[in-house]
Amino acid sequence: MIDHTLNPAQDAHGLNASPQLPDEVKNYLIDIDGTVTEDVPNEEPERMATCLPFGDALDTLNRWHDEGHIITFFTSRTEEHREVTETWLNKHGFKYHGLLMNKPRGGNYHWVDNHIVRATRYEGRFTDLVREQKTVEVFKS
Repeated sequence: MIDHTLNPAQDAHGLNASPQLPDEVKNYLIDIDGTVTEDVPNEEPERMATCLPFGDALDTLNRWHDEGHIITFFTSRTEEHREVTETWLNKHGFKYHGLLMNKPRGGNYHWVDNHIVRATRYEGRFTDLVREQKTVEVFKS
């Protein structure tokens, strides 16, 4: 089992900084609608209870969880949909550590952080991740 103990960190000036997970632990933020199940809009919440998970997503995410990685669902569903969402995740056997609601809607996400961020666009199938070189936007030096 992978250790989730946060390691102390320091900034370039030797001051304490936010602690970090060990390098071997991945901190996955996973969307729900259109990624682990059909794309259900907030305007049709009745579908949230009856949609089915994508089998490869369930298997892959639970394997990652069992390997010791952190799984947090990050969804544009609103706080009023939390209970139906948690019930759905548990009913279908998803293993996870957290659920973050109210992700901004509309896509075109740009995540700015002082920690390493790796983005993987879901394109219809969950498989093991592979490394590829792509062009990314970065801050001008």
